Amino acid sequence: MFRGINGINIDAKGRVAMPTRYRDRLQEASRGCLVLTIDTEERCLLLYPLKVWEEIEAKLSQLPSFNPAARRIQRLLIGHATEAELDSHGRILVSQPLREYAGLNLNKRAMLVGQGKKFELWDESHWQTRRSEWLAEESEGDSLFPDEVKNLSL
Repeated sequence: MFRGINGINIDAKGRVAMPTRYRDRLQEASRGCLVLTIDTEERCLLLYPLKVWEEIEAKLSQLPSFNPAARRIQRLLIGHATEAELDSHGRILVSQPLREYAGLNLNKRAMLVGQGKKFELWDESHWQTRRSEWLAEESEGDSLFPDEVKNLSL
C-alpha cells in the first residue's frame, strides 16, 4: 500500500526521484517497472506498479469498442500509458507529453500522493489549490460523498 504526501523535485531532464520508503516495495511489486498515465478527472498523472497496471489495462481492453465512452477512456488511459523504470538512483523519467498534461515544469516542485495501489503526481501549486477547494467544499457541507463513505466511521 502506498500512502502519504511527498514533496518531490522534477529535475532538468524531467526525472522525479521516488521517496526512499517506496523504492523497495516498487522493486518487489514490479522489479521497478512502473506505468504512468493521465487522470481523466484531474490534471495530474497516475503512477502504477506494472503488475497493477496490467490488471487495469486488461479490464479496459475488454470494454466494448463500439461504445463511444468506452473507446474514449481506452484512448485516454491506454493511449497515454507510458512505461518507466526506476534507475539506480530511484528516479523515473516523466515524458514531455505527460508533464505538459499535468502542468509539471522542469526544475519545479511536485507532489506525489499515495493512493493505495497507485500514486498521483501533481504540480505542487495545482495540488495546493485543489486541496483547498476540496476542504472548503467539505466545510461548507457541499459534500458529494456516496452513502458508503458518509457511513464510514474514522
